Amino acid sequence: MREHRSTYCEISRFKSQMWFLKFFGYKVISIGELIGIIKGEKISPKRAVVLTFDDGYTNFYQFAYPVLKKYKFPSIVYILSNLMGKKAIWFEKDGRHTPPLLDRNQIVVLKNKGIYFGSHGRNHLRLAQISIYKAKQEIQSSKQELEKCLGFPIKHFCYPYGSLNEQVKKIVKDSGYISAMSCFRGSVYPGCDLLEIPRKAISYGDNLIGFFWKLEFKNRLKRTKS
Repeated sequence: MREHRSTYCEISRFKSQMWFLKFFGYKVISIGELIGIIKGEKISPKRAVVLTFDDGYTNFYQFAYPVLKKYKFPSIVYILSNLMGKKAIWFEKDGRHTPPLLDRNQIVVLKNKGIYFGSHGRNHLRLAQISIYKAKQEIQSSKQELEKCLGFPIKHFCYPYGSLNEQVKKIVKDSGYISAMSCFRGSVYPGCDLLEIPRKAISYGDNLIGFFWKLEFKNRLKRTKS
């Protein structure tokens, strides 16, 4: 959907990008392996990549998962505990389409097929811009709700919009998460902050040249406003 260019990756380009990773010898690793590398407990393979997906749209189940399965690539999807099986209602504010989100059954099926899941909060709120009390609800309750509903541990968090500050990070840590993904742009290195892991966003319009550029360059950490 072109109105969600910053959120979605066009499927034919996604297929090409996954083929690119496989053909050129990139090593797609799990979130658990990444944590071990950051802690210095494991040595990173050359050209290591972690695949992360935010929000948990049903099109992940329909389109992305079959491609990941083909190449046996691990990945992690960050989901919203209060919106499972509902729609991405946060897009209503600017009049955009509200795509459907994965429901419990789809999430359990994907988990049993090897997909990792983490929390993205309860309602996709900018955590650094709300009260501490509400931020705690979003962070702590989402973990509890997801574990109770889905029946497996939720160890990883992702800040909606990349919105975070030191107070929010402390809540994440105190809630029992072992890692948290930011929207800071850059590569990950051993010793980086586990609660502020940077990423490189791949968007709707990225062709293979753009994909390669983001993989191999743009390594310097770039922070964004919360």
